[in-house]
Amino acid sequence: MQVPVYSLTGEVVKQIEISDEVFAVPFNEAVVHQALVRQQANARQGTASTKTRSEVSGSSRKLFRQKHTGSARAGSLRSPLRRGGGITFGPKPRSYHQAIPRKIRQLALRCILSAKVKDGELVVMEELKLDEPRTKEVVRILAALGVDSSVLIVTAEPEDNVIKSARNLEGTKTMPASLLSVVDMLSYKVLLMTVPAVRKVEQIWKKRLPQEVSNASV
Repeated sequence: MQVPVYSLTGEVVKQIEISDEVFAVPFNEAVVHQALVRQQANARQGTASTKTRSEVSGSSRKLFRQKHTGSARAGSLRSPLRRGGGITFGPKPRSYHQAIPRKIRQLALRCILSAKVKDGELVVMEELKLDEPRTKEVVRILAALGVDSSVLIVTAEPEDNVIKSARNLEGTKTMPASLLSVVDMLSYKVLLMTVPAVRKVEQIWKKRLPQEVSNASV
């Protein structure tokens, strides 16, 4: 599959071949959903905690006698029925960690990358390097490329000037290719990648033949 490569001025300078194993995979909604839920669950701290009636401070004596008061029968001040009392079935610290096979995670990433290409939401640039941090320059580049929605800018390696220039723009995020995730790609409409970033993504997530795997392990 071939995709156009744009310059900083928004002109098509060439066409490059991208791997069908990464950018032309049939979309699997179940796999993408499973990977998305797993990443969101693993991001939860799980530190929410409430006190039961046995953990609330206060006297446990009976508030008033059982009979002949005209009021409901009341026990401890720490009862969940009273303000300041314990919480019934409240949250306690727990782990939300979920584990899925590595191949499933990689398939989900390939599915989303392929969907971006299919929907015309992948924009490939020849390079993206700035001499100094300058937000106006990033705005100009995005305007030249016709990007008018949220965008995820992906470079092969972290580019300090690009990061500093884009971090104040609403709906814009930058990251290296090796840190691409399901949540990030689904959170931004346009995926803007440099040619080296595309090649790095292919290197990381392209399916390996059994012979390649055995050679890599040696």
